[in-house]
Amino acid sequence: MNRYPVWKYIVIAVVVLLGALYTAPNYFGESPALQITSGKSTVKVTGAVANQVTELLKAQNLPAMDVTLDEGSSHSVRARFGDTDTQFKAKLALERGLNTDPNDPTYIVTNNLLANTPAWMQKIRALPMYLGLDLRGGVHFLMQVDTKAALNKRIQGFQAAIRSQLRDKNVRHAGIEREGDAIVVKFRDDATRQAARKVLAEMTELALVDGGSASDLTLTASMKPAALKETLDNGVKQNIATLGKRVNELGVTEPIIQQQGADRIVVQLPGVQDVARAKSIIGRTATLEVRMVDETVTPGTEMSAAIPFNSELFTVGKGVPVVLSKDVILSGDYISSATASFDENQQPAVSIDLNGDGGRKMREATRENVGKRMAIVLFEKGKPEVLSVATIQSELGSRFRITGMGNIENSTELALLLRSGALYAPMTVIEERLVGPQLGAENIAKGFNATLYGFAAIAVFMIVYYMLFGVFSVVALAVNVLLLVAILSVMQATLTMPGIAAIALALGMAIDANVLINERVREELRAGASPQAAIAAGFERAWATILDSNVTTLIVGLALLIFGSGPIRGFAVVHCLGILTSMFSAVFVSRGVVNLWYGRKKKLQSLSIGTVWVPGQAK
Repeated sequence: MNRYPVWKYIVIAVVVLLGALYTAPNYFGESPALQITSGKSTVKVTGAVANQVTELLKAQNLPAMDVTLDEGSSHSVRARFGDTDTQFKAKLALERGLNTDPNDPTYIVTNNLLANTPAWMQKIRALPMYLGLDLRGGVHFLMQVDTKAALNKRIQGFQAAIRSQLRDKNVRHAGIEREGDAIVVKFRDDATRQAARKVLAEMTELALVDGGSASDLTLTASMKPAALKETLDNGVKQNIATLGKRVNELGVTEPIIQQQGADRIVVQLPGVQDVARAKSIIGRTATLEVRMVDETVTPGTEMSAAIPFNSELFTVGKGVPVVLSKDVILSGDYISSATASFDENQQPAVSIDLNGDGGRKMREATRENVGKRMAIVLFEKGKPEVLSVATIQSELGSRFRITGMGNIENSTELALLLRSGALYAPMTVIEERLVGPQLGAENIAKGFNATLYGFAAIAVFMIVYYMLFGVFSVVALAVNVLLLVAILSVMQATLTMPGIAAIALALGMAIDANVLINERVREELRAGASPQAAIAAGFERAWATILDSNVTTLIVGLALLIFGSGPIRGFAVVHCLGILTSMFSAVFVSRGVVNLWYGRKKKLQSLSIGTVWVPGQAK
């Protein structure tokens, strides 16, 4: 009646062992380390950089515990050291050895902490949880996106597009002016105005309204509400994508960059203590420009004295030295999409989509320049770098390809740069906070102690009140905490104070299921059932109540996860996972332990479940 088949015990054993394995990395601690990342968007950190770091450290007699290449989202080399003194000396040595120009560093070296997880655990992705800002210390920024500037930029683009469209279709107008957030086009007769309306009807983002009278007719174009909202949303999203690339230079293990409200962005950088440097990198501007190559100057010669007045010499990047015209064909603002692809010869390339005005500019620039070369230049930190120099094969429009990328990695990097090389709209820091590492350590200690003492208090109560069944409940509760921490570690979740609070809450909710089971078993015993029958009926009849209570609580947790943000979402994630693990441990694991202890006792006379009060019977 109360026996589990062997496979169920095997499942429990495997789950507990995996839980212990993936929880263990959280107890190994951290060591001082250095993280080496690229200081330029076009320089990639590879295995060669890792080898160079190793050689530099050996030359300076600075022993590193290990040097590893992280090929994930951060693309960095990490070197671990035994003490902070060696870490600081190594930082100075690497900054000098990796960068020929200290004022324009090719690689950024930052202090960091790395977990002391054994290599064999890392290979199976057994890694510790990340610690949030309130537990590790760091920098918090609340940034306001200048939505007016984003809107102004978009309206200026529409104004230029309207002018070019009317000119291309040979529709004469009496002037184009901007009045607030609207663009007013003047006409002298209604026939011309109607012709212009047909031309501009292709711009589906605009609402067109006739106005004026007699010979002073107008056509007012304004952005539709949906287009306006999309413009602002895209501006915030592009800024978030760009910020995500920039904070990699700070060596942050798990930055938090997310939208708050309609026009604000929260940036949290755990472990960063240099506020000034963080602000300088986050607020950095990067712009892209497309220019024509000046064919009058022969590459490879001494060109400094022979450069025309309207041209400029570039010496950094691909295909350099090269002389480019100062006239900008178009900037990165006109690029709507850029993806890595392949050309007709199956060689890596980048496919670029331009918006309407950008397509017109590209057609005009390339129509008369077939066979000539065109370059894409990235301006970052005020310094230019040539990304690509390609020959124009035919007239280009709103869609074209950049070939000669060499490999798919280069094409992917260039596509990413073209998509998010610059901020869509300027931002201002309206709030900044610095959380010291000491405060973070105190928060960890307090959170750990609160959870530990809560667990101990629950364990004492359950054992005293339910005796041996209380011990079974405590074992199930311990398995619940083990599985919850293991799942969070596997997910590489960021643990914050609200997350610790959710773990503590999960303890109370998990033990509630065991209380229901124990009381149900008591009721069966009180009704005269045999011990074995009471165990079976207690677990089976308590299950429906446990399921109902947990499902209703899970609904609230999902609502917090869907509609919440920031710390609320962190709490909701741990809360929902805690509910799922508690249902497994309280019912499946707890029943397994009880069956293991009592299941084979055929002549069982009593259960160690505390006092069973029978009505009308003396104690």
